[in-house]
Amino acid sequence: MLPIIPYPAFCRRLAGSFSLGEETRISADASFLPAAELTVGRLRVPMCLPLVIEPASEPANIRFVKDAGIEDPEAYTLRVDESGVEIRASGEAGAFYGGQTMLQLLPPAVFDSVPRHDAEWAIPFVEIEDRPFFKWRGAMLDSARHFQPVSFIRKFIDVLAQHKVNVFHWHLVDDQGWRIEIKKYPLLTEVGSRRSDTLSGHWFHPRKHPDGQPHEGYYTQEEIRELVAYAAVRNIQILPEIEMPGHAQAAIAAYPHLGLLPEAAPVSTTWGVHKTLFNTKPATFEFLEDVLDEVIALFPFPYLHIGGDEAVKDQWQASAETQAHIRELGLADEHELQCWFIKKMSGFLQSRGRKLVGWDEILEGGLGEGAVVMSWRNRDGAIEAAEKGMETILCDQNFLYLDYYQQENTGDELLAIGGNTPLEKVHSYNPFPPEEGTPEKLAHALLGLQAQVWTEYMPTTSRLEYMTFPRMCAFAEVAWSGAGRPDYADFLDRLRPHLRRLDVQDIRYRSP
Repeated sequence: MLPIIPYPAFCRRLAGSFSLGEETRISADASFLPAAELTVGRLRVPMCLPLVIEPASEPANIRFVKDAGIEDPEAYTLRVDESGVEIRASGEAGAFYGGQTMLQLLPPAVFDSVPRHDAEWAIPFVEIEDRPFFKWRGAMLDSARHFQPVSFIRKFIDVLAQHKVNVFHWHLVDDQGWRIEIKKYPLLTEVGSRRSDTLSGHWFHPRKHPDGQPHEGYYTQEEIRELVAYAAVRNIQILPEIEMPGHAQAAIAAYPHLGLLPEAAPVSTTWGVHKTLFNTKPATFEFLEDVLDEVIALFPFPYLHIGGDEAVKDQWQASAETQAHIRELGLADEHELQCWFIKKMSGFLQSRGRKLVGWDEILEGGLGEGAVVMSWRNRDGAIEAAEKGMETILCDQNFLYLDYYQQENTGDELLAIGGNTPLEKVHSYNPFPPEEGTPEKLAHALLGLQAQVWTEYMPTTSRLEYMTFPRMCAFAEVAWSGAGRPDYADFLDRLRPHLRRLDVQDIRYRSP
């Protein structure tokens, strides 16, 4: 098989190859110019050629052709023969993905950022018909626990796009840091984006200790707008996550009146589940709605994530004011209060043309309809959501958490939060395991899959890449190719040359 990841739905190699060189001419339908430009942009530097994209009416041997007969806007066909390369699609996303597949048919040097005079730019003759299995193919990055520079976020988006991932879920706030500029509440970044030090060693180890190094950083609104536009051209939507009612310690450290304690705790310097919650006073909802209004203005994606996970109810239980509020609302307990909280935020988002997304804990207390559930603990949350008529996304921690260890002998691995998701396990993921069957409602409600990169134990971008790749490559194949993908042995055969592509992009992956 050809070394393409994720593997196409149909691929047939033919005898012969087409060589690119000084005679290469490129044309594109006007609506496909961004996709063509991103493809050709990869060719110009390593090939040392000033390749120009001509209108579709001009003769060319690399052609991006609009074909209204291709139903799925993310689908494409790719044919390489004596006349050159022809990519056909109905949507710009399909044209972009066809271009990404074409690049993978070239030598890995095509991904280099320096001239490569030693490379032979030949593409094998091939016929490809391709389309995604899942609509939502997401990758979550936690920038709250450890901040990554904008240059790295661009690089991360680039590599996700090459793997046909189409949603970048950005975890921007948590107990350990607030990473998004909010103009109306400057203390969120002046106070909330900074912590005094960070835990060294595993959080449950008796000999853990502070490292004595302050950690800070946040993204300005201008930087975020640029990244949203950068991702959109690469057919990636950015899903922002603003956590509530839990994981709120950084926000409450900045604005203590939002919390439930006489004196707010500082921005957290350790990991694990915290007890800090937002209170349920009108001023707190005014704050949250103000924040979300600014977030909505930055991110055009029609979905917005509000977390909703790991909200330990101790502070609500201990608060006489909160208990009185529960009685006033006619609710049974704190779980129903969280449901009321989430419903209130869902109604606000709907009024702004957005759909609420939350982790599967948002189901606790009886939430139903109008929200999207990311089921992370197992399939149960997804099945429950589907039964209630809600859309859902599978983020199963047992297969799709890339902060877990990568082999059973964890003593030989870099420090991780726990768990075990080796490369083969990620590639084996089946959201509809034969032994459990395929609930009809789940099959209908399932938007897709998402891999998670939580960064408690990833203080550097090189450590992050080591944990993410090539497991993200395996996930991308599961999400794009579905159950009909080739087996793991075949994936490994294709991964070997694929790793050379990561090499030339300076991706510091873990060698399988």
